[in-house]
Amino acid sequence: MDRPRLPFTGLRAFEVSARQGSFTQAAVELCVSQAAVSHQVISLEEALGVTLFNRTPKGLILTDEGQALLPVLTKSFDSIGSVLDRFMGGRYMETINVGVVTTFAVGWLIENLPRFLRLHPGIDVRVSTNNNKVDLSKEGLDMAIRFGDGAWAGLEAVPLIETPLTPMCAPEIAKRLQHPAALHKEVLLRSYRNSEWPAWFEMVGESCPDLRGPLFDSSIAMADMAEAGAGVALLPARMLPRRVSLGRLVQPYQDEIRTGCYWLTFPKAKTISPAMSMFENWIRTEIRTL
Repeated sequence: MDRPRLPFTGLRAFEVSARQGSFTQAAVELCVSQAAVSHQVISLEEALGVTLFNRTPKGLILTDEGQALLPVLTKSFDSIGSVLDRFMGGRYMETINVGVVTTFAVGWLIENLPRFLRLHPGIDVRVSTNNNKVDLSKEGLDMAIRFGDGAWAGLEAVPLIETPLTPMCAPEIAKRLQHPAALHKEVLLRSYRNSEWPAWFEMVGESCPDLRGPLFDSSIAMADMAEAGAGVALLPARMLPRRVSLGRLVQPYQDEIRTGCYWLTFPKAKTISPAMSMFENWIRTEIRTL
């Protein structure tokens, strides 16, 4: 497609003049004389064969043609400025915005992300934590790491890692949990997924007691409570390696239930940028070592 030869200084002069409402204010923003701005706009009008402004004593008023051209130019200049802003210290920076469920962020990503940044210094990763309920488009996210079954409307989902749930508690509580039936006498900390404890008790062949313990939307919060001796929680031990290695949380039983896994998700309609592809490849490779 042939592109018309247009005076780009004139396009810029027109866009700034339209935003400012006068050639004088446009001249201040562009650091040129008022006469230079006026001349550049006139040259653009002559090249296009249309009048873009009605010049009035009260200022500049856009014609229909000017109103049609302005939003296109403003968006284009904003896009150019956004790209130029990514050049820092002579190096191009590409940004990806990643939403991460808090358990995965604390349990794995925060510790491992510096390796990705060292490998790809030209990529700026911006992390937003959430409780697994996230709207990528509304929150301006390119990708999101979520827990579940991978079935989210409008999203592509790439499996990362399965993290089975198992009862975990402080060491002093574990001493009295010789058999799963002993859990009937303990406070059972719960997540908002109310099927987890019943599923675990069914798997071990025990009846599930009435669940009256505190309800949480974060495994990290439940882990904090369990570590403090406030009860027993069904937790993903693979996401809590430091607490386990330090003996702050123990696993009294080896029985685990599988309720889903962590997924890397992104909108189906979204164009995958090189930075997004690099992040996906890196995290899928690194997570295998967990």
